[in-house]
Amino acid sequence: MAGSGKNRSDVRPGMRVDIVLKKDQRTGALTRGVVKDLLTNSAFHPHGIKVRLTDGQVGRVQAILGDEE
Repeated sequence: MAGSGKNRSDVRPGMRVDIVLKKDQRTGALTRGVVKDLLTNSAFHPHGIKVRLTDGQVGRVQAILGDEE
């Protein structure tokens, strides 16, 4: 069940995701991690739902890889 990361309902804590960090928005470099917190309150965001990963990095979800095994 992979999603685009633009709908808040698709993203939940504990999911493995690829995010783009603020500093990487120009290059599009992706960072992989596990969602800790959802920071976007709206149901949809065109650039991706903003999340905090378990390691503390913050970025917008570009791809949902599924639940952590």
